[in-house]
Amino acid sequence: MDPILNIKNLSKSYGQLEILQEINVAIDRGDFLVLVGPSGCGKSTLLNCIAGLEPISAGSISIDGRDMTHVSPKDRDIAMVFQSYALYPTMTVAKNITFGMKVRGVDTATQARKLDEVARQLQIEPLLNRRPGQLSGGQRQRVAMGRALVRDPKLFLFDEPLSNLDAKLRVSMRSEIKKLHQSLGATMVYVTHDQIEAMTLATKIVVMKGGIVQQIGTPAEIYNHPANLFVADFMGSPAMNLIPARTRRKGQETLIEIARAEGDPMLLAGPDGSDLPQDIILGLRPEDIAEAGFRSGDRVQAAQCRIDLVEPAGADTYVVSQLGGRQVTARLHAETKAQPGAMLELAFDLAKVSYFAPDTGERLN
Repeated sequence: MDPILNIKNLSKSYGQLEILQEINVAIDRGDFLVLVGPSGCGKSTLLNCIAGLEPISAGSISIDGRDMTHVSPKDRDIAMVFQSYALYPTMTVAKNITFGMKVRGVDTATQARKLDEVARQLQIEPLLNRRPGQLSGGQRQRVAMGRALVRDPKLFLFDEPLSNLDAKLRVSMRSEIKKLHQSLGATMVYVTHDQIEAMTLATKIVVMKGGIVQQIGTPAEIYNHPANLFVADFMGSPAMNLIPARTRRKGQETLIEIARAEGDPMLLAGPDGSDLPQDIILGLRPEDIAEAGFRSGDRVQAAQCRIDLVEPAGADTYVVSQLGGRQVTARLHAETKAQPGAMLELAFDLAKVSYFAPDTGERLN
């Protein structure tokens, strides 16, 4: 099956300033692609290139097998939902939703049927006669989505659509968008700087930094096997622990040596048959460090650590310790007896470890 969206060797420059470099991304029909990265990484520019709102400097963009590089936005069969909602303030909700169809010459019976469908889907039937100024932020967002949905396009493009909403509303709107995607089977491209949003919505994630794609993969691949230190640090909340360490050979074994704030270094078993360099950075998610006795497995190893900070967080308690000169966070159960200043035996799940090169930041395993 040909990809519904195929971006090849795309670059975008403003004069000498290179905004996007050699972007290659392809998605299948029904995928939910999320472009994620810090502010200024080029994700919104890439979305605008897909929409045709920005011309590209090199490469190509195909939608459903058709080269769109020089096709105008209105002829690309896409629908876009903006951060600002971009609703007409003088029109009712119903007119905002049907306006695009009216401009394209769709007959009034079809307009009414599609309006009825999306209003029911988005639960905005009581709002149809109101104007945007009489709506809350979440309601405006639904109307903007309704306007896109009546198009039934090949691609839906979302540019940070939830960033103007408060935290609680963001979570509920995120669920709405996910349900919509599942019920419609539509293909969506979604820009956000919020990595939790990316993890919960996407079937495929593109992590960007400085106009360069750092990694493309499923949420599980990106979370469990980050390609480099940037992805490891950016994806996940709290972030992955990144601990400077050294390797030491002991016969056929490799040991990982990590400095502790006081006492002897911690020694952990390294991977079998490893050819890791002497200096490494060991990456381990907070949930892969538990209180001893609460985690079992062939590769689980326990060690005494001094606890510097205890942070209760409802269902979990986070504890912070110093390892390798860095603050390391462990995610423990809510009833832990951990106390600041006391020693606690922590269990490290070495099956989940990522190793990185300190100089290049690239993944080593």
